[in-house]
Amino acid sequence: MPHPQVLRDMALFVEVAKRRSFSQAALVLGMPVSSLSRRITVFETAIGLRLLDRTTRRLTLTSYGEAYFAQATRLVEEAQRAYDDIMAEAKGPSGLLKIAVPADRGVQEHLSTIISDFASGNEHVRLQLGVGHGPVDLMEDRHDLALTVETPRETSLIVRKVAELANGVFAAPSYLEDWGRPMSPQDLTDHNVLVAGQPTNWSFVRRGETASVAVSGQIGCNAPSLMRTFALAGHGLFAANLSAIRADVASGALEQVIPDWTLQPTPVYIVTTSRLLPAKVRSFIDFATRRLSLLSDAAEAPVREAAG
Repeated sequence: MPHPQVLRDMALFVEVAKRRSFSQAALVLGMPVSSLSRRITVFETAIGLRLLDRTTRRLTLTSYGEAYFAQATRLVEEAQRAYDDIMAEAKGPSGLLKIAVPADRGVQEHLSTIISDFASGNEHVRLQLGVGHGPVDLMEDRHDLALTVETPRETSLIVRKVAELANGVFAAPSYLEDWGRPMSPQDLTDHNVLVAGQPTNWSFVRRGETASVAVSGQIGCNAPSLMRTFALAGHGLFAANLSAIRADVASGALEQVIPDWTLQPTPVYIVTTSRLLPAKVRSFIDFATRRLSLLSDAAEAPVREAAG
């Protein structure tokens, strides 16, 4: 049986190797950089192999370090999962759960309710949310998981598609009074459309029929919340998630146009760095997947998994 210190040093090495940085690993571990560096040196001396190459500018794994990192990561994750499972059996999932959420207002509308309900049913889990405005970087931002509307470029991440949110085209009654009501996607070429770029192609589907149209307008904007503000002021048509502006439609502030044509839906993905997840993460993923899958017919099988 390995000495407990060996397991602790193994976990320290995995954190350093994962982040390729002593300072970042020390921050996550809550220990001084000097102490962490000393423990890794003692560990290397004990096994008689150099696992890390250190320079003033960068830290890299040796060939021995690469091979050991793959094995040690699995062992550390399995040990952590076993510990979490025992704790979960005793008092349910617990600990800090850090979740990256997208800036998309429609997705946030759904997630706020889901996260609130999860928190109510899991009193020992503390939740910290970070709104992302760019590509997912779970390592750098130290999040346990991310909910995103874009497929991450990093192929080592585990990506699961859990929903597709419907989108439509909306405008204020004042705009429609001035510009008229479009009856088909092609009519949008004669309208002032709020888009991120000039022009932008919108693709529509209706009972197997497809249509693509280039739209443009006076105001370009890549922030959905600002687009909504401009649309409410009568400056043009805009595309939005149906749930995000449900209250505006119910109040009459916005109206949906060409409702029989559907825009490309917004996919929602759950992203993690590993298949071996602590109880708090697994519990949230199961809960969120069940709730989000009710919104669409999206398949729950992983879209892409890391090799190995």
